[in-house]
Amino acid sequence: MVMVQSTMLPLGTSAPAFALPDTEGRTVTLTEFAEKPLVVVFMCNHCPFVKHLAQALATFTTDVTKQGVAVVGISSNDPTTHPADAPDQMKEERAARGWTFPYLFDGTQEVAKAYRAACTPDFYLFDRAHRLVYRGRFDATRPNQGTPDGADLRAAVAAVLAGKPQALAQLPSIGCNIKWKKDAAPAWFA
Repeated sequence: MVMVQSTMLPLGTSAPAFALPDTEGRTVTLTEFAEKPLVVVFMCNHCPFVKHLAQALATFTTDVTKQGVAVVGISSNDPTTHPADAPDQMKEERAARGWTFPYLFDGTQEVAKAYRAACTPDFYLFDRAHRLVYRGRFDATRPNQGTPDGADLRAAVAAVLAGKPQALAQLPSIGCNIKWKKDAAPAWFA
């Protein structure tokens, strides 16, 4: 495991488009979430940082979707080197964790590159116009260090829903590096 942190995509960036298959084989696109705040989470099945917050992520998703916020999870890991992150395993993980959000597979890794995703988990919050207003950590906890509650991301969502500015201090997420295909890691990642 190589631990890295978010690249902190510039605030105000428009959400890069995506059209990716979910665990049921349906293609999900960014346009499906027009005029809704959107949380995009780069994640995977095997990462201990994702496992640490898996249940809290399920609770968070349930809470925010009731408020009109959309959530998608995206796995961009290379399943040839990490078979636990293959689409069939993603389907099982989604069911086992009770995740209600679409869990998408980025087989080309182009979507991860467009978002400058670096780690799992890596969180992005876009406003209703799909402009980036928050990127960074779920909360201050880490595996074996505290119980996750999503405090940082929850505060960011609350600000979006209330039409208030975001906190100036946004801390990067820390987690396992995205498992890039051989010789495919983006230059900014090296």
